Amino acid sequence: MILCSCNVLSDRDIRERLGETPGQRSVGALFRQLGCEPKCGRCMRNIVAILEQQGSPQATECAGGGAYDSCRADELAA
Repeated sequence: MILCSCNVLSDRDIRERLGETPGQRSVGALFRQLGCEPKCGRCMRNIVAILEQQGSPQATECAGGGAYDSCRADELAA
């Protein structure tokens, strides 16, 4: 099912990316790893739900550190 119409991201795309690199992550980090950024923000609630199902308790917080310092997607999710 398409979760992000702006970037044409499906729940499968998101779950596959999470499976490739397990661990805590944020919405912003996930978008950056997928090579895109949120535009309208309507998908955030569903993406956060998937992150929480996958065991990312800080799903709406910034990733911090490394290549994922920017929190643009996390700010749109708030």
